[in-house]
Amino acid sequence: MDSAPKKHTTQINSPSTSNSALLSDIKSVIVEARALVRQTVNNTMVHAYWQIGRLIVEDEQLGNTRAQYGKKILKSLSTQLTAELGKGFDVTNLRNMRRFYLAFEKQETLSLELTWSHYNVLARIENPAARLWYMEESAEQHWSVRALERQIGTLYYERLLSSKNKQPVEQEAQEKTQVLVESAKDYLRDPYILDFLNLQDKSYQENELEQGIINNLQQFLLELGKGFAFVERQKRLRFDDEDFYIDLVFYNFKLKCFLLLDLKIGKLKHQDVGQMDTYIRLYDERYTSEGDNPTIGLVLCSEKSEAVVKYSVLSDRKQLFAAKYLAHLPTEEELRIELQKERERVQAQLRKQQE
Repeated sequence: MDSAPKKHTTQINSPSTSNSALLSDIKSVIVEARALVRQTVNNTMVHAYWQIGRLIVEDEQLGNTRAQYGKKILKSLSTQLTAELGKGFDVTNLRNMRRFYLAFEKQETLSLELTWSHYNVLARIENPAARLWYMEESAEQHWSVRALERQIGTLYYERLLSSKNKQPVEQEAQEKTQVLVESAKDYLRDPYILDFLNLQDKSYQENELEQGIINNLQQFLLELGKGFAFVERQKRLRFDDEDFYIDLVFYNFKLKCFLLLDLKIGKLKHQDVGQMDTYIRLYDERYTSEGDNPTIGLVLCSEKSEAVVKYSVLSDRKQLFAAKYLAHLPTEEELRIELQKERERVQAQLRKQQE
């Protein structure tokens, strides 16, 4: 008796198996595309800065080599380039480009595997043989900038030359640099890259920068000795089902009034002053007591190239403000200088954290 025919079954991949393969393919495309973008930016940036260094050196060789003249030229160049093209062209960076060209006058010797940050470190090495060796090793071993700095700082090249048994020296260097690998996040936050592309890293330019400035302005006002007392930070005001937040609120015991401070990262806009007027009205209605003088506002706008400070008072209180308040308040110019100084200081701190 014949047995029943066997049923044929078709093997169907589960959705998870199929998705896994698709996910892997898409990730590969993205990783490859990002690597290509990175390489393109690196090559373009290094080439551009080498060319700028060459132009500066050639200008000097035309007879313009006097130190005082050179300083004036670089300062003038820096001012004009920054105004027209954005950050990344301060006098120090222009000098770095000049030094880069002098260290690598033959452009064809440059390795396309390395970034401007690598070359900025390499150009400081005085020994040409050591400089070339570190460049080649950086490219071959895929050293990050931190790894390169570590090797230079520990005199890796010199120790290899003087060592009879090079294997322990090489092994130690390899182990130490494995923990100094650069991530994609590190690369994208590189301030040199952001400056070259005239971009801003919003993750710190607006959030951490703003908070850093507010912290220091709060301390600055408290230390003035003009009667300021801290009341609240990020004070919420609710109006027409919408929430508004005031960065800092102070009370001045000499003036017997509240001071509202609002910081903006960017240009001063007409609506910024109008918004502060709204804050003043709401605060007076809800929080001032009998015996308190009218609330005043302070709008501070911080840009990369300038700072603007404006006191805000309602139109019917301007005479009171001029006659009584100004004697106990820092001037707009004093606050503008402090704001600009604090922005530069906080930015320097944040850049240092990114290194």
